[in-house]
Amino acid sequence: MTKNEEKIHQKEEMKLKVYVDRLSQPSRAILIFLKVNGIEFEEIKMDISKRQHLSPEFKKINPMGQVPAIADGRFNLFESHAILVYLACAFPGVADHWYPADLFRRAKINSVLDWHHSNLRRGAAPYVLNTVLAPVLGLPLNPQAAAEAEKLLSSSLSKIESIWLQGNGKFLVGGLKPSIADLSMVCEIMQLELVDEKDRNRILGPHKRVLQWIEDTKNATRPHFDEVHEVLFRAKTRFQERRLMGASNKTDSSDRAAVRSKM
Repeated sequence: MTKNEEKIHQKEEMKLKVYVDRLSQPSRAILIFLKVNGIEFEEIKMDISKRQHLSPEFKKINPMGQVPAIADGRFNLFESHAILVYLACAFPGVADHWYPADLFRRAKINSVLDWHHSNLRRGAAPYVLNTVLAPVLGLPLNPQAAAEAEKLLSSSLSKIESIWLQGNGKFLVGGLKPSIADLSMVCEIMQLELVDEKDRNRILGPHKRVLQWIEDTKNATRPHFDEVHEVLFRAKTRFQERRLMGASNKTDSSDRAAVRSKM
């Protein structure tokens, strides 16, 4: 290997590598953050449906076997909120509003991030899993688990509106611009795009301030928000088509049963 080739190889070894599946909501949050802030990285796509996140190779990066994860040189890191904090602090040029240097504002953002995993995520992710995604992953649907998750999801949305979105700013904890907490939680809520439209409207419709905050976060991070969510929108179209086909099949079978009953 020549010296020039060795330098290129070393540069590639040191380049930030990001292991993600774009159908994973925390994966999307990290990708959007990187793109908005102009951080150079290599996206390594993992397909959760094919169990790629459980491979021995990936478990060297994240022994928990979950996405997202990053490798920054010889430094590996997993857990999406830890990754967002690291990226906001480690790379020059990241605007202060994402993870403010001010201790009090930073502490408030940390409190939202901690709350997210025990509340919003515990509602949103199981609800979507048990209403839409389970069959894709080879799992049975669990209506009882979906109902319990919906209660927590609705409660979490109410708390976002009554607690975290109180203040003069458009964003969480009174922010005038989005933080990593805004990005993480909006990407969490975006997975509701996959569920039936009437269910999504039932859950989100009563929360007008939440809906406006979602739009404000989208607008603050475009065009990257839309580009990273494109895979979600394609999946949404496929699920809508399946639902229509299922309804058509049900109609056909009921029509046939009605015909037989009259014979």
